[in-house]
Amino acid sequence: MTHPTRASSLRALCAALALLVLAGTTAAPAPASTAVHFQPESYAALLVQVHKGEVHAVVLHPSGPKAHVVLADGAHFTVAYPVSESTKLGAEVRAHGGTFAISTVKHKSGTVHHKLRYIAGGILIVVILVVLAVLLVGRRRAIAEDE
Repeated sequence: MTHPTRASSLRALCAALALLVLAGTTAAPAPASTAVHFQPESYAALLVQVHKGEVHAVVLHPSGPKAHVVLADGAHFTVAYPVSESTKLGAEVRAHGGTFAISTVKHKSGTVHHKLRYIAGGILIVVILVVLAVLLVGRRRAIAEDE
């Protein structure tokens, strides 16, 4: 038998949870993804934009070689540049009010092989099975001896 106070408090709790769920689903929409997509562009077009002062920032990536360019209007571009032109490009960007940086190459550590972990896990499972088998056989012998 349910007490009237428990039933009413349970209803109140369910109503409160329903309101919380409803409030959580009608909250403001999640912000859009902030991933930046770089569009390809030619080196000649980059130089024209630099001379016009439209370039906000340039980051050179030696592996490639490619440059990530951000324009003053917020557009993002990837440009393949000649390596011999990197110092000239840096001077031009700085002269026209943009920022210039050269990315450092970070070597990733070698891949982690989990082979030893799998071997150790397999050995552990085998040991557990052997112990269970020994215990089961010992228990059956004890039961057989008692009869």
